[in-house]
Amino acid sequence: MLLSRSAEQLGQYCIVKIDSTLNVSILAVAYAFAFSATPLVVFISSLVGIELAPSAGLATLPVAAMIIGVVAGIWPVSKTTAYLGRKVTSILFLWVGVGACLLCSVGIQQGSFTVFCVGTFIIGTSMAAVQQFRYVAIECMDSTHAATAASIILSGGIFAAFAGPELAVFGKDLTYFEYQGSFWIGAACIGLASLIIIAFKPPLVSSHISSLKARPLRKMLSPGFCLAICSGAVSYSVMSFIMTATPISMHHNFMHSLADTKFVIQSHITAMFLPSLISPLLFRWFGSLNMMKFGLAAFGFAILVGNFFTSVPGFWVQLVLLGIGWNFLFVAGTAMLSSNYQPEDRLKAQAINDGLMFGMQAIASVSAGIVMARISWAALVSIGLLPLTVMLLLMVWYGVNERKIRGSLTTPT
Repeated sequence: MLLSRSAEQLGQYCIVKIDSTLNVSILAVAYAFAFSATPLVVFISSLVGIELAPSAGLATLPVAAMIIGVVAGIWPVSKTTAYLGRKVTSILFLWVGVGACLLCSVGIQQGSFTVFCVGTFIIGTSMAAVQQFRYVAIECMDSTHAATAASIILSGGIFAAFAGPELAVFGKDLTYFEYQGSFWIGAACIGLASLIIIAFKPPLVSSHISSLKARPLRKMLSPGFCLAICSGAVSYSVMSFIMTATPISMHHNFMHSLADTKFVIQSHITAMFLPSLISPLLFRWFGSLNMMKFGLAAFGFAILVGNFFTSVPGFWVQLVLLGIGWNFLFVAGTAMLSSNYQPEDRLKAQAINDGLMFGMQAIASVSAGIVMARISWAALVSIGLLPLTVMLLLMVWYGVNERKIRGSLTTPT
């Protein structure tokens, strides 16, 4: 009797484990196709923008509009998820993305910078749902494997890193209007992702947890919660500020070829996601806090290289370091966040984190084009030292707090 019960429990555990692995795999594949639209937009929207924009300083506005769209989409995605669940919300917002890509193609055909920017903005709202895939993956597994779950999802970005720019170039001359076909292909990728999500089985959330109201923000704040959010915000703001300015700096200012520019951007996006193949092992060895330190160090070296080298290899090294630093900081922040909120706070905490993170990214993207038109490349990349300093101070605060907690636990009563 006992043996058969144990065998039954083991069988149930295996089924749950297989379902979790399958779910996370489905999410990773869907993420790969849907997220391809992001590097596609990043690579060509500033090139389209410089032709359509009324002034060169607004050339990066379409990229910024996409990122602002991500920020604007966070609240609707969170509220829709609360009512319809993860699966239906994901499919709904993916089809919003399909329509947005087609709107961008209309903007290109009409030569309308406004319509094009509105299209990239709506693509951003769609990507707000795609960004939630990492949280869904963590819910499919458990908080102790948060870094692993997030890394698996981000590994889908390796495909997107190559596919996005390649599809952008492939679609460049499909029609009479340059890059119109690129957005048709982007629409097809997002549509395919929505079909893949149909196979996803959402994890069950306890009805007791679902009925609980999220706590006020002041009760959610803690050194760990603040550091986790700062890690994500710094990773995106510094990375986006430099990356957004790179295509125009390389191709227009330093006269590097479009092929070299594409190669650097592809390498950068690959470096953002390739570490996810070994990130679970690194996080197990070093922990989230040390991985944050490694990420900050990578950003620091990227800024150093940017101050002295503007050749193609110089841009390549800088952007690769920038990608690696982003991965470490982003995954570490996601993992730390999952262990610093109560179950009933999950949607609110995730919305706050993504809102601040992509809000900072939006500010960085908008600023990049304006700043680039006024100062040198070395001065532009050096601005990234400011958020790095803020995060270092938060890490000191977190470390002091952790030592106090350990001290109180070991002090005899």
